[in-house]
Amino acid sequence: MDLKELQNFIRFVAKSGAQEVSLETDDFKITVKTGPDGVVYAQAPVLAAAPAVAAAPVAAAAPAAPAAAAAPAEDTSKYVTVTAPMIGTFYRKPSPDKPVFVNVGDTVKAGQTVCIIEAMKLFNEIECEVSGTVVKVIADDMKPVEYGQPLFLVDPA
Repeated sequence: MDLKELQNFIRFVAKSGAQEVSLETDDFKITVKTGPDGVVYAQAPVLAAAPAVAAAPVAAAAPAAPAAAAAPAEDTSKYVTVTAPMIGTFYRKPSPDKPVFVNVGDTVKAGQTVCIIEAMKLFNEIECEVSGTVVKVIADDMKPVEYGQPLFLVDPA
């Protein structure tokens, strides 16, 4: 399914009045939901080739990693990383006049919205997978993020 077909599918779901529609093929899976406010939310398309594509930028960044590792680094192995499930623009606030979803030191619950990623004019609420305390906000507000990019560190303890 190409981008134009995907956009037409999302428009169709928005106009149909359906609250949730899932489409799954051999290549991908997408879920489109219509919220009570009429806003359409699309859960990240899961592409069969996505892991291979995501691995390429990581390999390209690998030469820079040893230089950064030379400095003493904080042990983050005990933290859970909340990652971007899609490519888009990262927003810490639901709208410009509202407060951020979470700050460093805030306690979060599993399933709690921690940010929004805008993709193709759709605002996708990203939920935390675990309960715990937000230790670090890694992504920059209103900046593009890639699939699998770390957004937050959460201490599950």
